[in-house]
Amino acid sequence: MTASVHPLAPVGLTSEPQIESISARVRRLQAEARAMAYEHIDELAKALEHVHRLAAEISVGGDAYPVGVREMSRRLVEDSEARSQAIYAMIARTPH
Repeated sequence: MTASVHPLAPVGLTSEPQIESISARVRRLQAEARAMAYEHIDELAKALEHVHRLAAEISVGGDAYPVGVREMSRRLVEDSEARSQAIYAMIARTPH
């Protein structure tokens, strides 16, 4: 029977694990949540840019696209650009 060897910390050199205070944990979690929120907002802005690009292509696509779809796409071009600019303006005004 062979004994397994486990590395042990030398006696006297072990330290108590640092316990995070509740307020420090709250601040850390809030910072993580803000960072994730900005990632999510960035995804939204990219999705709006994609919608804008697709809508612009369809709005000038000619007779291959139904008239109603072309008109809706034209409105989406305007709306998605305005919404995207509003999102970026709100982010610029918000401290992060």
